[in-house]
Amino acid sequence: MATLTDELASAIAELEDEKVLDLVQTRLDSGTSPLEIVGNLQQGMTEVGMRFEAGTYFLSELVMCGEIMKDAMNILEPRLAGADQKHRGSIVIGTVKGDVHDLGKNIVVMLLKGAGYNVIDLGIDVPGEKFIEAIRANGAPLVGMSVLLTACQEGMKGIIEEIRAAGLDTRVVIGGNYVDESVRDYVKADYFAHNASDAVKIADGIFVH
Repeated sequence: MATLTDELASAIAELEDEKVLDLVQTRLDSGTSPLEIVGNLQQGMTEVGMRFEAGTYFLSELVMCGEIMKDAMNILEPRLAGADQKHRGSIVIGTVKGDVHDLGKNIVVMLLKGAGYNVIDLGIDVPGEKFIEAIRANGAPLVGMSVLLTACQEGMKGIIEEIRAAGLDTRVVIGGNYVDESVRDYVKADYFAHNASDAVKIADGIFVH
């Protein structure tokens, strides 16, 4: 685990919701750049992801961290409008058509944002054309697809075929409770992720320069 020297990064890593919001507001009021504050929050979220991977944090902690981050961003977003926001790259993600489960996807979204990526979250029950539109609109080199229901596996395969047929040069990573190498091979995805931390590692491998 990392040693966090910033008070705000430490507060979100320790899931101290009221302290996080107080610090965000105090720093804004004192003239700290909202982008710098986002960076501090991301440091703390990265630590949460590491604790989850190490088994010291569980799903409940990840969900709570996501809620704290959401509340903090509600304060920051009006100040970020028009700011020169730099991110590591854009990633489109969604739960495939026919599936309405989003807990796993939401955790992946949270960790990817914490790692500095611009995440376009399409939500649940997402058809192929919506993935294609988002990939084109954002020039995203990576798309993530979440699935929980085995009955939606054929649908996922079809969506990936649609993306390929559209001529989009984007990588596809899939994730879900039953997803493994054989599923990845069947649906013709580029990668599969066992957990949210794996998804971040895959993204890091693609976006590294």
